[in-house]
Amino acid sequence: MSKRKEVLDAILDQGMLPLFFHANAQESVAIVRTLYANGVRVFEFTNRGAEAQEVFKALVEARDSSMPGLYLGIGTIKNTLEATQFIDLGADFIVAPIVTPAVGTLVHNEGLLWIPGCMTPTEIALAQELDASLIKLFPANILGPGFLTAIRELFKGQLFMPTGGVDLEINNLRSWFDAGVCAVGMGSKLINPKNVDGLAEKTQRALQLVAEARISK
Repeated sequence: MSKRKEVLDAILDQGMLPLFFHANAQESVAIVRTLYANGVRVFEFTNRGAEAQEVFKALVEARDSSMPGLYLGIGTIKNTLEATQFIDLGADFIVAPIVTPAVGTLVHNEGLLWIPGCMTPTEIALAQELDASLIKLFPANILGPGFLTAIRELFKGQLFMPTGGVDLEINNLRSWFDAGVCAVGMGSKLINPKNVDGLAEKTQRALQLVAEARISK
């Protein structure tokens, strides 16, 4: 099985993609260890600071030494330079806030999963032309589940994942899955890098709520 399909299957199985940025490598590793210990097997670190490469390298080393079966992706990738840098560091998949054709081509040529962010039907159509298996609906809190309900018949068979403002609450999650998403991106509503108290319990709860929301679909 290709790495691209492995990662996609892992996201579909988990139903949730946790993500965060933290400038401190040691604390970032601790957060990912907590996520892993409580059931997370695919995770996105976001490229949102000068320290991102250094921290991501530490995450990959920690994963390789003690977190088998964990897929590490990098998010907020907007150009081919960034994509190349993180692929060289060992990224398992690439997430973007926008559709950049050159990035999609590069990532696909590496045999990896590229998840571009879209906000309009035109962007979704472009992402499909570029063979995006999974499309991120971003920002989800602006679009809302009603957006997907309105447009999904235009894009039958396409996999969607809302990110940005998805709530860790059963009715919000259920509304997204009822609208037709295959997974949800979960950032600050799950992980506050400055205060990780209760993260283990929140992770377990998030996975449980996602499972419940999917069953009700």
